[in-house]
Amino acid sequence: MTTLLLAPVLVPAAAAVVNLLAGWRRWTAALSLVSAATVLVCGIVLATRVGSAPHLALGGLLRADALSVTMLIVIGVVATLSTWASIGYIGAELGHGHTDAGGARLYGVLTPAFIASMALAVSANNIGVIWVAVEATTVVTAFLVGHRRTRAALEATWKYVMICSVGIAVALLGTVLMYFAAQHAGAPEAQALNLDVLAAYAAGLDPGVARLAGGLLLIGYGAKAGLFPFHTWLADAHSQAPAPVSALMSGVLLAVAFSVLLRIKPVIDAATGPGFLRTGLIVLGLMTLLISALMLVVTGDVKRMLAYSSMENMGLIAIAAAAGTPLAIAGLLLHVFAHGVGKTVLFLAGGQLQMAHDSTAIRDISGVVRRSRIIGGSFSVGLIVLLGLPPFAMFASELAIARSLADAGLGWALAAAMLLVAVAFTALVRNSGRMLLGTAPAGAPAIAVPGSVAAALVVGVAVSIVLGITAGPLTELFADAATLLGGLR
Repeated sequence: MTTLLLAPVLVPAAAAVVNLLAGWRRWTAALSLVSAATVLVCGIVLATRVGSAPHLALGGLLRADALSVTMLIVIGVVATLSTWASIGYIGAELGHGHTDAGGARLYGVLTPAFIASMALAVSANNIGVIWVAVEATTVVTAFLVGHRRTRAALEATWKYVMICSVGIAVALLGTVLMYFAAQHAGAPEAQALNLDVLAAYAAGLDPGVARLAGGLLLIGYGAKAGLFPFHTWLADAHSQAPAPVSALMSGVLLAVAFSVLLRIKPVIDAATGPGFLRTGLIVLGLMTLLISALMLVVTGDVKRMLAYSSMENMGLIAIAAAAGTPLAIAGLLLHVFAHGVGKTVLFLAGGQLQMAHDSTAIRDISGVVRRSRIIGGSFSVGLIVLLGLPPFAMFASELAIARSLADAGLGWALAAAMLLVAVAFTALVRNSGRMLLGTAPAGAPAIAVPGSVAAALVVGVAVSIVLGITAGPLTELFADAATLLGGLR
């Protein structure tokens, strides 16, 4: 068990060191792909060994349970697709002069380091270590957002660093207060931030301190998850980062940050009652949905459109977490997985459109389905996944979330959320229809698709289709996570 928990952190970290020493080569890029696949394999093996009860390793530092394993699998799938596509993507970037050997080397170092830090964030049993890992993702991705070193990329980088640093500082204050409350409740000093210890002493935490700590953690990690009010970094960062990095950030980083809130919610609920965080999650979730729906209506940029769609989905996930029932948690996790894969396909396809047109403006892109079957087809499938249409998995996850909200007596929140989701749905269909089905002007550039990008897109589409038909063994994993989190309300 210890090896399976350490490998998702150490293997990508080793790949980062090799890239640093050898520079960007196809074999070093392939090594990053292998490291991402290692995360996936370890997650799958762990899924066969864990149930609803957690397993601790390395002296209680690492934790394997249904939630951490689910997140490792999502990280592994998205990272495998993204690093696979990166082989051809960075090759094309070098060919077009958008980066140089130094930039490619930095990309090769930071991408597996990014994967390692996310793996640590979901596997750690100590919320102090989790905070360090999430902060590490900010440092690493800041340089990836500024990969092209243009004025817009550098501006997005600074905005990302400033806003997320404020958010993570707020989360640090919440972490310190949790430590204070746990110590005063009698928790051992050296283990007062361990999740299992916090759960054991949760009922004895001072309600006032726990309420303040919970609010700070909600705002802090909510900022990293793209929730209101610290959401403004998201569209800029996603639009300027390389497409595979945008896929990692949108497809899994937001969910990794939100998983921290899922971890601490049962503890705060036990100390303060379920109403406190439920109210906060509903308010932030609905505000995030409102802003993202309005921005989707007015945006004219394809990558910003995908970023605002990620905000919309994180808002819906926050509202599902507010319900907190086992059905809500299971639906939420299915939603995270399906959204991660579908959004990865969309960003990878969108990256090739940007490469061909040297633009991400929707008005500059049209007739994609007729001009490129692989890009037009994969973007269409990714869009259908994102819209929550059957037979894809987000249709089932949204039905589960809707039912759980109704069962929890949150019909008014469900009605508001569905109205805003309908606005976002309409905007996505309108904007994407212009690109996919419009008539391409004479002299429209060819859409070149490197082999590794095409392979990643095909596999991503296949995973989306399979996940839509059946969740298979994941169903039991989601149920175990729901028992672990939903059962502690």
